[in-house]
Amino acid sequence: MPITSAAEANSSPNGTAPAILLELVDEQGNTIGTAEKLAAHQAPGQLHRAFSVFLFDEQGRLLLQRRALGKYHSPGVWSNTCCGHPYPGEAPFTAAARRTFEELGISPSLLAEAGTVRYNHPDPASGLVEQEFNHLFVGMAQAALRPDPEEVGETVFVTPDELTDLHGRAPFSAWFMTVLDAARPAVRELTGASGGW
Repeated sequence: MPITSAAEANSSPNGTAPAILLELVDEQGNTIGTAEKLAAHQAPGQLHRAFSVFLFDEQGRLLLQRRALGKYHSPGVWSNTCCGHPYPGEAPFTAAARRTFEELGISPSLLAEAGTVRYNHPDPASGLVEQEFNHLFVGMAQAALRPDPEEVGETVFVTPDELTDLHGRAPFSAWFMTVLDAARPAVRELTGASGGW
């Protein structure tokens, strides 16, 4: 399959809004094609490449974001530090660092791969489906946040106990616990056994 650069994949020659393309994959994570972003999320969903980032501060607290109310998918819910989709042909690591900067205004420190997880999560509120082969990353947030209000409604750093409390009283993304559980071994390695993660 020919690889298309991010600029080519997301440009429109006639001036209309550019189509955002996602990379479709098989069950082993091998690229098999592309699909338009919204179409890939419509039921029953098409398996596509994604990434999830978990950043921590020096105290071992996890940075969460509440997704902006204007987002088409899972608006207003809490989720991990950053998540998204690589452009076709873009390395997941590159996409994770790029998108973290775009959404939160920081470049992650010590960003490291933390495995992959495959899931199928319907979102009852929107009817959209997350069929994703998700690349996980952990790292540190060591600069002042400058969130983009069109992407991020709110941010908070939480301890494990604070996360449990927030998760019990506020809505979270359908995929949050799946990706957090899959990333826990790398999270514990980053934060140390005393972090409680």
